[in-house]
Amino acid sequence: MISDVSGEFIKKLMPELEGLHFEIQELKGGITNQLYRVRCSDGRDYVFRIYGERTELFINRNVEAENLSRLEPLGVTPRLVKFLPDQGVTIVEFITGFPLKNDDFLKKDLWERILYPIRRIHRSGIQLPGVFNPMAEVKRLYDILEGMSAQYPEFEMQETIRRLEKINDLAGIAPSEYVSCHNDLLADNFILTDRGGAKESVCLIDWEYAGMAPIHYDLADMFQEILVPRQVEQELLSIYWQGQDIDHHEYMTDLFKPFPDIYWFLWSLIQQNISAIEYDYYLYGRVKFENAQKNINHIKDDYALKI
Repeated sequence: MISDVSGEFIKKLMPELEGLHFEIQELKGGITNQLYRVRCSDGRDYVFRIYGERTELFINRNVEAENLSRLEPLGVTPRLVKFLPDQGVTIVEFITGFPLKNDDFLKKDLWERILYPIRRIHRSGIQLPGVFNPMAEVKRLYDILEGMSAQYPEFEMQETIRRLEKINDLAGIAPSEYVSCHNDLLADNFILTDRGGAKESVCLIDWEYAGMAPIHYDLADMFQEILVPRQVEQELLSIYWQGQDIDHHEYMTDLFKPFPDIYWFLWSLIQQNISAIEYDYYLYGRVKFENAQKNINHIKDDYALKI
């Protein structure tokens, strides 16, 4: 990782800033990359994303840059400014506003605005270059972790993957049904802005994991991040699906809930072994694993499914 993010470093990456006064501010909270905001005296405002160590295990940076380019016309993403993979940096515009917190998803007056960018992307018809098959991605991360010879006998990984395979068969979503998805819809990635109309006032940032995926996976990932009461989930689903076939969509979303938690569980244990960022990845992963088990049991018991 880069330790010296100085003015000279910034100007080396963006020579066009030579002669301008600018301020560099580290953005806290990133657990994959180093993030720096660069505010220029002429009003330009950027985020420099410096790739974390060995993040190529999870993220195809070429695909990430192409995602941003293809989605930019929708007006709900940051603009890609520079893609510098050889330097391990991507530069995007800084979206002025406030990142949401989990409690914000309990505010009814925000529900339409929160769902607008998700629905717009899902229904855009835009083909993203990458494919995010939840079952395949879980197996891929499991293989990476196995290859590190890291031992975590306290987690029943093989049995969990076996149960996920059964759930995946029940869901039965073919890749031909996939749509463009964000796949990392935690609250911090929703930015409440003052641009556009009321509906268009929420932008989505951090498109590293985006790709063609099942709609219900994207929604399940959001629910597993924001952890709102089930009644709120139902109301959000009703708004998203405009009151149509809600029982079916609730069932499908429930089927996909264990997948993001197991994905991020495996991701966290891999990070535990490779990341230089100070963060308790083990605890983060353990919570994700436990949440996945609760949802697997919910699917088995409430829907009387043999998994």
